[in-house]
Amino acid sequence: MSRTETARLPVPKTHKLYIGGEFPRSESGRSYVLAKPGAKHAYAQLCLASRKDLRAAVDAAKAAQPGWAARSAYNRGQILYRMAEMIEGRGDSWRALLRDGLGLTATQATRAFEGTIDALVYFAGATDKYPQVIGAVNPVAGPHHNFTTPDALGVVGLIFPDEPDPAAIAARIAAVIAAGNSAIALLPGRAGGLVAELGEAFATADLPGGVINLLSGDAAELTPQFASHMEIQGLAYLRDEPARRAELERAAVDNLKRCVASHGPLLALERVLDFVEYKTVWHPIGV
Repeated sequence: MSRTETARLPVPKTHKLYIGGEFPRSESGRSYVLAKPGAKHAYAQLCLASRKDLRAAVDAAKAAQPGWAARSAYNRGQILYRMAEMIEGRGDSWRALLRDGLGLTATQATRAFEGTIDALVYFAGATDKYPQVIGAVNPVAGPHHNFTTPDALGVVGLIFPDEPDPAAIAARIAAVIAAGNSAIALLPGRAGGLVAELGEAFATADLPGGVINLLSGDAAELTPQFASHMEIQGLAYLRDEPARRAELERAAVDNLKRCVASHGPLLALERVLDFVEYKTVWHPIGV
C-alpha cells in the first residue's frame, strides 16, 4: 500500500461557544466550516449560535455583572492582565490558528497575536485610571460636597465584522469589562474561529463565569435580537453597514439601549467611556 493510500485527513475540531464560563454546543445543533482561504480541507467546525443561545448568554451576563462591578478596579485590572498572560502562554496554538485557520501570513499572525496581548494589558492598566480622569468634584452653592463618578452600564452586546481582527476584538471586549460591565460578543463568519482560543484564555484567567460570553454565528440572524432584547443595556455595532446600523438604532429605541458605532482609536480611555453612566452625589457638609 502506497504512502498516499495510507495518508489520513486531519479531523477538524469542533469549536464550541463560551457562555457562563462553560463551553456548550449550540442548542440548535447547527455548525459551519472554518477553512483557510484557498484550502481544500476544513480547519474547524464552528457552532452557529441561535436565538436561544443568545438568551442563555444574556442570562449568564446579567447574573455575573453585579458581582463583577462590585470588585475593586485593581482586581479587575489584575484579571485583565491575567487574561493577557494566558494568551501569551498559548502562543503556539494561537499562531497555528491565525496561520492555518484564518490564513494570515507569519508576519500578520505575529502582529495580531502581539496586538491582542497589548490590548488586554492596556485596559488592565485603565481600570483604576479612567474614574480619576472622568470623575469630577462639582462647585455648587450651599452646604454640600457634590461629586460625579462613572458607573457601569450593565450588559453590553458587541457585534463584530466577519473578518477576524483579534487585537480589535480583544480591545473592545476589554474596554467593556474594564468598567464593570459584562459582555456578549458575537464573532460571526470567520471571526468565529477566535471563540475557542479566547474562551480558553478567559476560562483560565480567574475571570468569573458570565462576565464575557462569546458566540459564533450569523450577524444577520442575531443582530435584531441583540437590538430588541430588554436585558442588554448597550450595543456596539462594529460592522461597516450604515443602513443596518440605522435599523438597529431604531429597534433599540423601545428599551433606550445605548448604541455605539466603530469610530475612534481602539486603545483609548474613550472606549471605556462608551459604556459607562454617570452618578452625581450630593453629600451634606457643615450641618
